[in-house]
Amino acid sequence: MATDCEAWLNANPVEAEDLSDSFASGEEDNAGSVVNKNLKNEINGNWLSSSSNSIHEARLKAKAKRRLRKNSSRDSGRGDSLSDNGDVVRGSSVAPTSPKSKLLDRKSRLGKGRGLPKKGGAGGKGVWGRSGEVYEPEEVDQKDPNYDEAQENCVYETVVPPLEERDFEKTVTPIVQEYFEHGDTNEVAELLAELNLGPMRSEVPSLAVSLALEAKASHRELTSRLLADLCGPVLSRSDMENSFDKLLQELPDLVLDTPGAPQLVGQFIARAVSDQILSQGYIEGYKGRVDCQYTRASLDRAAVLLKMNMGGLRIDNQWGTGGGQRPVIQLIKEMNLLLKEYILSGDTKEAERCLRDLEVPHFHHEFVYEAIVMVLESKGDKTLKMVLQLLKSLSGSSVITVDQMRRGYERVYMDIAEINIDVPRAYFILEQYVDKSFSMGIIDVKIRDLCPCRGRKRFVSEGDGGVVKLESY
Repeated sequence: MATDCEAWLNANPVEAEDLSDSFASGEEDNAGSVVNKNLKNEINGNWLSSSSNSIHEARLKAKAKRRLRKNSSRDSGRGDSLSDNGDVVRGSSVAPTSPKSKLLDRKSRLGKGRGLPKKGGAGGKGVWGRSGEVYEPEEVDQKDPNYDEAQENCVYETVVPPLEERDFEKTVTPIVQEYFEHGDTNEVAELLAELNLGPMRSEVPSLAVSLALEAKASHRELTSRLLADLCGPVLSRSDMENSFDKLLQELPDLVLDTPGAPQLVGQFIARAVSDQILSQGYIEGYKGRVDCQYTRASLDRAAVLLKMNMGGLRIDNQWGTGGGQRPVIQLIKEMNLLLKEYILSGDTKEAERCLRDLEVPHFHHEFVYEAIVMVLESKGDKTLKMVLQLLKSLSGSSVITVDQMRRGYERVYMDIAEINIDVPRAYFILEQYVDKSFSMGIIDVKIRDLCPCRGRKRFVSEGDGGVVKLESY
């Protein structure tokens, strides 16, 4: 063992300060080779016996081991080490102790693995499994104490409870009112299909008709279309008949809010028979067993309309088409008829009511345009005065807004050149009409100043030297 220690000391010389407890501070510098020769036998001028020599060797080995242990912990296994018996083992790697910075490191400390997460990312707290993993249906364990044979073949479905009577109007009324705005029957059918109407199914047509009685003519037309589209996919013909039976029974109450309810319900019945959602013998089934005068009036109205339908009247147009759903050509024709009837009757209120019933406030500029063109094409001052009176009344009641009035006048100003081809005095009549409109307060100064005037060339007398003057009518 002493031989091995000397070999290690020769390979790794120990400095003097490290062995200060065994050597004097100044002897090794002066002694030279003498110290090396007598190291075994003399230290500090004293001769050592064999037992003291072995103690000294043990100290050297302990010193070397401490130093090697210090170097191994610093170099993480690099360098040399001693075996248990004191042999020098070169290049051996000792497993380093884990520093504090690597306490939370999940990588293997033994250098194994590829650094991937455990279980492919499917392990750990709060993890539901590997992404994209599809679980197979779990087999039922018949040995499970909670196993119930009656539930083995059960089929689970979402059940919607039937709609109660107290919640019916709160649920269906908003659907019908929204339908009056968008006019999409498919959306109404989908919403009603999601509800479990149950015995309240036959209440849908009566609710829709009662809401339409208090609405506009266009809404009644939409209601008739809705009933025709719901019959079949959502409602049956028997539901329709039960609903109209209820309407006829409730007519005395409906008349209190809508005086014309008997005639309107009769029109709904005639339209329903024409659309084949009510049977042809529906009206005949009431003959001889009607006591209420309102019910009798409603059925008589439906019977008359059906007879007129056989004579060529189209019941599908009895309500008319509301607002922007009408073709532009049809709206222009109705406005021309309205103006002609007004010129013959002179009834301003009736003309105003008819214009409101058209339900096209965005198209009132066409009415103003047609009225002015009628004045330009007319003869005499009667038409001019009546049109001024009508536009003054419509402007005062805000049926025709300022913007629509301005657009109507501007359209006439733009087309006056073409109108003048058929009406030679169009410029002169237009100037008179615009001045009177301004004086009556129908238009403002800006619209009056935009009125075009046509200049004409004419030669004056010879005394003026043949100068061409620009004049207007």
